[in-house]
Amino acid sequence: MENRLMQQAKQTIQRLTNGHSMSDQDKQAATTAIQSAYSKATPEEQQELQKLEQQLRDH
Repeated sequence: MENRLMQQAKQTIQRLTNGHSMSDQDKQAATTAIQSAYSKATPEEQQELQKLEQQLRDH
């Protein structure tokens, strides 16, 4: 089951990749959410989090 932090991280990246502009503060919040989600993530979720981090860096 996905944890709440994982879901928040995914939603934030979806907003970013859907063309919504994000401030540096928004990007930092997304990074924090991703990092926090690692602590409770399964190995598969950790791979997904790595992809989300890459998407964040690319935008």
